[in-house]
Amino acid sequence: MRIRNAMTALGLVATLATAGYATTAAATPTATANSASDTVKTFDNDYGVTSDNGFQLPAIPIQKVKPQFRRQIVSYKSDETPGTIIVNTRERHLYYILGNGEAMRYGIGVGKQGFAWSGTAYVAWKQEWPSWHPPKEMAERRPDIAKYVDTGMNPGLENPLGARAMYLYNEKGQDTLFRLHGTPEWASIGTAASSGCIRLMNQDVIDLYNRVLPGHSTKVVVIQ
Repeated sequence: MRIRNAMTALGLVATLATAGYATTAAATPTATANSASDTVKTFDNDYGVTSDNGFQLPAIPIQKVKPQFRRQIVSYKSDETPGTIIVNTRERHLYYILGNGEAMRYGIGVGKQGFAWSGTAYVAWKQEWPSWHPPKEMAERRPDIAKYVDTGMNPGLENPLGARAMYLYNEKGQDTLFRLHGTPEWASIGTAASSGCIRLMNQDVIDLYNRVLPGHSTKVVVIQ
């Protein structure tokens, strides 16, 4: 699907940055992440060449990614219901609550200093192989991407949103301009290099995407 990404800030104070996303201040999170998690199962064999919707994702040299940032099921205590997503930006981890004291944990790249967001939201909608429309404010700083403001960058291996994107809205139904999305830059996982949105390796964001059902029931808690 090549649907134009929603980039409107409905009642929120947004800061647009180099990757074309915005970040906002929000309420105090209602959960915390458990840093000391025992690994139950690993998925190192899932990072090979992946055919997906007509695109051929290259293999990720997973041995070059630190073990703590590879997808794995971990022991994880939380009062949140299964299906909740907890993002711990300090740890560079995203937890998808499985229940029974376990969570699927993914390594993430987070916003660099000055482009941070925290609070509670939900996944309002999601998209496979999204197109990318940088905001006009970004194009003013980077004329090289101005052509994508109206026409958009088509889905593809170089698209900054990667293979999947999930769009977070607040409890009032307003777009936070905060996304969970893939990235072709696997080496950025575990770092603070993005413009506020949470990025995952493409093979990981596909796995997470397949677990997430859009709607108010898919709660997302972001911890700074």
